Amino acid sequence: MAAVTELVDRLAMIRLLDAAIGPIKSRDRGFTAGQVLVGLAYAQLVGEDFLVGLDRYRADAAGQVLAAVPGLASTTAAGLARRFTEGQWRAVETGIGDVHAAMLALLPEQQAARLCEQVTIDLDTTDVEVYGRLKRGVAFNHQGQRVGRPHVATWAETATVLAADLMSGRDDPRPHAPELLGRALAGLPASARAGRIRLRADAGYFAGELARAALFAGVEFAIGARRIAPLWRILDGVAETDWTDAIDMTGAQVAVAEYCPDWWPAATRLLIRRVRLDLNRGQVSADARSRRRRTLHPDQRALPLDELADLDTVYGYSFIVTNIDLSRGARAAAAEHWYRHRTQVENIFRDAKLGAALRHLPSGYPQVNTAWMWGALLAASIAGWLHQLTATPGPGQRLFGHGLRGGQAMIATLRHRLIRVPARLIHHARGIELRLPPDHELLDEVLARIRALPATS
Repeated sequence: MAAVTELVDRLAMIRLLDAAIGPIKSRDRGFTAGQVLVGLAYAQLVGEDFLVGLDRYRADAAGQVLAAVPGLASTTAAGLARRFTEGQWRAVETGIGDVHAAMLALLPEQQAARLCEQVTIDLDTTDVEVYGRLKRGVAFNHQGQRVGRPHVATWAETATVLAADLMSGRDDPRPHAPELLGRALAGLPASARAGRIRLRADAGYFAGELARAALFAGVEFAIGARRIAPLWRILDGVAETDWTDAIDMTGAQVAVAEYCPDWWPAATRLLIRRVRLDLNRGQVSADARSRRRRTLHPDQRALPLDELADLDTVYGYSFIVTNIDLSRGARAAAAEHWYRHRTQVENIFRDAKLGAALRHLPSGYPQVNTAWMWGALLAASIAGWLHQLTATPGPGQRLFGHGLRGGQAMIATLRHRLIRVPARLIHHARGIELRLPPDHELLDEVLARIRALPATS
């Protein structure tokens, strides 16, 4: 954990969180709000899955020497998490925004300017299944699972979190999305708010309230549209000459059509993508409930596979409503290519679940589960901040990180290559030296880059 502790210290993460959240208890002794959240993130980064993992981590004498939050017990963390007020959970986002500003201040000028020039905010939810009838703040979703539902806004270019709520399984994210977008914008550093900001969301957010909120905030939006009957009628009027080849997607094309639902911004247009499907490669299922089959044209959707195979072409269609400039085919293809990378938010969810421990919610108290969610999201954000501050700049403005293919490393990879590295702590000259085994050059490299950064004032 030496590298993570150095990063937390350089970004002044605990101090900035505490300044934003304020005190959660009357006495000065003990742990602060920032220490509780960072301590939960630490435990999840080292691979602990439950609150009791804090006690296992606490029992690691050598690890506690390197920890930024030593001595945090599971009962203490749970008790302090229940002291957070609703306003203080909102203040967590303010503190994370201050950490983002600190990160930008430590980056090279060109890299920071590139991040702030174009900012993408992704909105999405994920379901976290829980067990136990007595857990509060959860509910059954449409699949019959009892779940909590983190609702998260992320900064796509940095792979970090800006704002989040913990909802129940029956909560619809659409009514909450405009407020979440506003909080995400407030959490952006001032230099990032001055650039071009764009919003991406899937068809679960197909509502005019979010589009109007984005318009009033000066944010361009691209929101997935449900495959409703009016859109299929519009598709039937698109000429074959209106299609333009998509970018980096074999057999895909895009087209633009006039479509502005009631109460949506007047500049709204419809961006359509079609992808040619190969039945010989099993790209269409015989099951009418399959996700891919639902993308087919209604005239083809109910046909059995042998009749579909007799057709000349079979396409899957997706619809996007947006106010981004689509005046030329090249711009439409670029907008669709950008929107297609909305799956980056899924990588953050995957990292928070499989790398950290957001795959379950450990407590019957909603406040403790909210703290656990923020611990996982902080762990994923720490991986994003580490990538931005220690990756190697390469050609084409690309950062070569610590992943197996030169990209940003997931938490599981960092845990194997950087965090859970066996080492020996040596007390020497009133200090502590970290002696590493052979073939662990990555920790030396990362520590050197982090220690070369100035401390956040």
